[in-house]
Amino acid sequence: MAAFVDVRKFFFEKKWFFSKKTLKISLVFLCVALNASAFPYWGFWAHKRINRLAVFRLPADMQVFYKKHIDFLTESAVNPDKRRYAVVGEAERHFIDLDVYGDSALQILPRHWHDAVGKIGEDSLQKHGIVPWHIQLAAAQLTEAFKARKAGRILRLSADLGHYIADAHVPLHTTRNYNGQLTNQDGIHGLWESRLPELFAQDYDMWLGPAEYRKDIAAGIWNAVIQSHIAVDSVLRFEKKLTSQLRADKKYSYELRNNILTRTYSHEFSGKYHQMLSGQVERRMRASVKMVGDIWYTCWVNAGQPDLASISDFNPNEPNEFEKAAEPAGWLQRILQMRPEPAD
Repeated sequence: MAAFVDVRKFFFEKKWFFSKKTLKISLVFLCVALNASAFPYWGFWAHKRINRLAVFRLPADMQVFYKKHIDFLTESAVNPDKRRYAVVGEAERHFIDLDVYGDSALQILPRHWHDAVGKIGEDSLQKHGIVPWHIQLAAAQLTEAFKARKAGRILRLSADLGHYIADAHVPLHTTRNYNGQLTNQDGIHGLWESRLPELFAQDYDMWLGPAEYRKDIAAGIWNAVIQSHIAVDSVLRFEKKLTSQLRADKKYSYELRNNILTRTYSHEFSGKYHQMLSGQVERRMRASVKMVGDIWYTCWVNAGQPDLASISDFNPNEPNEFEKAAEPAGWLQRILQMRPEPAD
C-alpha cells in the first residue's frame, strides 16, 4: 500500500508560498498523487465495488440504464477523490469533523444546509467538512437530472453520489484524527478502508435485496454519520492494543504493488485487526451499498420514474469541449486557492 497522502493538511500546515517554480513543481507533485492509488477514502477498490454492487439492487426499469453503464459507474466511483486536490470546494465534501463541535455535536448540528449555515456559518462548515449536507444536495441534483432525462448528468451524479455516501460510512471520516495522527497511529486510515477491504471483502455477504424508497434522505444520511462516529473509538483502540501486542516486524511487511516493493500492514496484523473489529468493516460496506442503491432509486421515484430505456445508448466517455477545457483551469485555480496569505 502506498503511503498515506493528505494534501488538505500538507499544504496548509507547512504554510508554503508559491512562486512560479514551486507552482510547476506542485503541479507535478499533484499529478503524481492523483494518479497513484494511495487515496485513503475507502480505497479505490472498495469505492468501485460499492457502486458496482449497488446497481444490482435496482428495479428492472432502472437496470436497463444502469447495467448498461455499470463499468462507467464503477470506474467513475473514484472521480471525487481524483478531484479532491484539484477542484475548489471538493475536499470538504468527503468528511465531517464532528469532534470540533464538542460532545453535543450530533444534537446541535442542524440536519439541513440552510439551517446549518444560519446557525454556524458557511466558512466554518466548509472548514470542518460537509459530507451529510452535500449528499442531500447531490440527491436533489440527481432527481432533477432524472426529470430532465439527461443521461450524462444522471451517470456522473450517480457515480459521485455513491462515492460521498460511502465516505459517510467510514468512521475516520467523522473525526479530526482522520489518520491517527493525533494518537501516534499514522496510517490507520489506509489500514481500515483500503487494506482490510482488499484482503477480506471478497468474503463479505453483499446480498441486500432490492432497493427501498427512503422518505427522509436527510435523516438516513445523518444516521449513517452517527453510526460511523460511534465506531471511531473501537477503530483506534483496537489498533493501538494490537500494536502493543505485536513486534514491529510482525506489524508490517513488504509487497510488490505495481512492480514497486512497498511497505504495508502484514497479513497477520491485518487479519487480527479485522477479527478484533468483529465484522465492522463488512457492516459499514454493506450499509454503504444499501444506501447508494436506495438513494439512486429514491431520486428516480421522486422524479416521477422516467423512462430510462430511451436514453440508455448515451456514451458517457465522450466529454464535451467545455469539460476538456475546464480541467486544467481547475487545477490552477485549486493550487492558487491553497496559497496562504504572507505573515505580517
